[in-house]
Amino acid sequence: MSDTEQLPLFSELGLAAPVLKALQDVGYERPSPIQAAAIPHLMAGHDLLGQAQTGTGKTAAFALPLLSRLEAGNRNTQILVLAPTRELALQVAEACQRYAHHMPDFHVLPIYGGASYETQTRALRRGAQVVVGTPGRVMDLIRRKNLDLSGLRALVLDEADEMLRMGFIDDVDWIMDQCPSTRQVALFSATMPEQIRRVAQKHLKQPKEIKIASKTSTATTIRQRYWQVTGLHKLDAMTRLLEVEPYEAVLVFVRTKNAAEELAGKLAARGHACEALHGDIPQKLRERTVDKLRQGQLDILIATDVVARGLDVERITHVVNYDIPYDTESYVHRIGRTGRAGRKGEAILFVAPRERRMLRAIEHATRQAIEPMKMPSTEDINQHRLAKFKERIRETMMGEELEIYHNLVNELIEEDSADPMELAAALAKLVQGDQPLLLDDSIPDPLLNASNDRGGRDFERRDFNDRGARDFGDRGDRPARRMPSLEPRPLKDNPDVEMERYRVDVGAHHGVKPGQIVGAIANEANIESRFIGNIDIADDFSTVDLPKGMTADVLEVIKKARVCQRPLQITRYTEVPAGSNTASRPPRGDRPFNKERTFNKDRRPQGDRPQGDRPFNKDRREGGFDKGRKFGGNKRRDS
Repeated sequence: MSDTEQLPLFSELGLAAPVLKALQDVGYERPSPIQAAAIPHLMAGHDLLGQAQTGTGKTAAFALPLLSRLEAGNRNTQILVLAPTRELALQVAEACQRYAHHMPDFHVLPIYGGASYETQTRALRRGAQVVVGTPGRVMDLIRRKNLDLSGLRALVLDEADEMLRMGFIDDVDWIMDQCPSTRQVALFSATMPEQIRRVAQKHLKQPKEIKIASKTSTATTIRQRYWQVTGLHKLDAMTRLLEVEPYEAVLVFVRTKNAAEELAGKLAARGHACEALHGDIPQKLRERTVDKLRQGQLDILIATDVVARGLDVERITHVVNYDIPYDTESYVHRIGRTGRAGRKGEAILFVAPRERRMLRAIEHATRQAIEPMKMPSTEDINQHRLAKFKERIRETMMGEELEIYHNLVNELIEEDSADPMELAAALAKLVQGDQPLLLDDSIPDPLLNASNDRGGRDFERRDFNDRGARDFGDRGDRPARRMPSLEPRPLKDNPDVEMERYRVDVGAHHGVKPGQIVGAIANEANIESRFIGNIDIADDFSTVDLPKGMTADVLEVIKKARVCQRPLQITRYTEVPAGSNTASRPPRGDRPFNKERTFNKDRRPQGDRPQGDRPFNKDRREGGFDKGRKFGGNKRRDS
C-alpha cells in the first residue's frame, strides 16, 4: 500500500457527494495510506484505534467519513473532536469547514481556553454540528451545561499521547464518560503508551486497529529552507525572494484555485511572467501552459496540488510552498518537482507562527532539517537590482543595431554641449521610467520584524493566523501608516499648476506601488506623468495629487482603470478617515483625560466585569485570541 497508485480513489470509498465535491475543489484524488485504511472502518460505524505520526493526513482520515455520516438539518452537536492545543483545534476546525464547504447550513465551532465563554456559549446555543476543542474548556462547558452531548454520534481523540504528556488524560476520561454509550470513537496517537491503551480498552468497543509507518523522504539534491512570514507579508516576501534568488523557473504552490489566480495576477502586475494552473483550467490549456514553462516563455507557475504529481520540467530550479500543505505527503510531492535526475533544486516554505507544528512534522517525515532562511535586506535587494540593470546595459551594448543611437548621442553632445556622463545617466533614467530603481532604505521594513532574524521566540510570543495580525485588531510588528492629509503638494517642476487631492481604492494591503498608479492614470486618462503629483499609500487606499479642474469624463475613465486587479474608483479626498494617525490629530497632552475609565495592563476596562466569571483552571495555559468567529457557514459574528 506504500505506492500511491495502488490506493483507491476517494470516489471509491463511499463518501458523501458534497464531501467528494470539496475534495475535487482542492484537487485531491487518492487518499494517503492512513486515509485509505481508516475511512472504510469509520464509514461502517466501527470504533477505530489508529497509530500514525503528525502530518500523515489523520484529520481527513476521520473528518471525511464522519462528515459524510452527518445528519443534515440537525443543529445539535453530532461530532466532538478533542485536541491537545488551540492551534491543533483551529487547524482541525478549518479542515472540517473546508471539507463541508458544499454542505448546507453547516457549522463548526472551535473552543479553547483563553477565549470568551460568552461568545462560545452563544455559538453553541445557535447550534454547531461539529465542536473541536481542548479538554479543559470542553469539560468546563459541559459542567456549565452549555455543551449538550446527548445527541453526539462520534467522538475523536486527536494526538492522544500529546494530551497524556500535557496532563489532560484524566479530563479526557471524564469527558468520554459524559458521552452517550452509542457514540462512535476514533482515537489517534503517534505512540501507544499503557495509559492510552487503558483509555482505549475502557471506552472503545471492538475497535479496528491500524498502524501507519511514516516512510516519507526527500531527495538529498533538494536544499530545503523555510521563511517565517505571516499572510499579511507573504506577497512582499514572495516578491523579494524573486528579486534575490537566482532561478530559472519557479513552481509556487497555494491551497486554492482562487489563491492561484489572485497571486498570479499580483505577480504579473509587478512585472513577472507568470500564470496560474489549477483544476478548473481545461486540460489542453493546462498542457499549453506547462509547455510554455518548459520552453522558457514562462518563468513562474502558480499551482494547486492538482498538478503536484506528474509535472516534470527540467527548468524548475525552485519550488515555493507559498501556503504550507495540509500533510507531509503533499509537501514531498510538491518539492519533488525540482532536484530531479540528480539535478540540484531549491525548496522554500513560508511558515506562519501557528504552523510550526506542521514544520516539525515535515522535518520528521523527510528526515531532513529545514534551515531558516535569512531575510534579504534592502541593501541586498538594491545590489541585485543594480547588478541586473548593469547586465541589461551590457547586453544592449553587445547588440548590433546601435548605429542610429550613436548618431543621436553625438548630435546631443554637439548641439547642447552635453556632458557624456550626464547624458548616459539621463538615458539610464529614461529606460527605468517612473518606477524607482532602488528601494528607500530610510523606510522601516515590515518584513524584517516578521522574519527569522529573531529566531524561535516570535513563534512563542504570538499566535497569528494565516491572514496576519490585523484580523484581531493588532498590527503585528508593522508600524502604523500615517493617513494622508487633505492638502495636496505643489508639483516640483510645475509649481504654478494648482493641484487637488484624490482618493483611489487600492493600498498597501493590495500590493500597490506608486508607479502602478502613475502608469494607470497616465495611460487611461492620457495625462502626462509630469502632471501626476504626490502619491501617498495607506493600508486600504491611496491618495494622488492631480491638476485642479479634472473633468467628469476624465474622472470616469480613471475610475474604471484597474490596478492590482481592482478598479481605482477615484473620488475627491475630502475627509481623513476617523481615528487616523495624521498631523492634524491633537497631541496627546491636549486630549482630555477620563479619570473614571481606568485600564489594567491588558488595556481592558475595569470595574464592569464580575470577578466570579473568571474561574481559574488548568485549561488557561491554552489561552489565546478568540478565533471562533471565523467559522460557520453563514459567517455570523460568533459562529
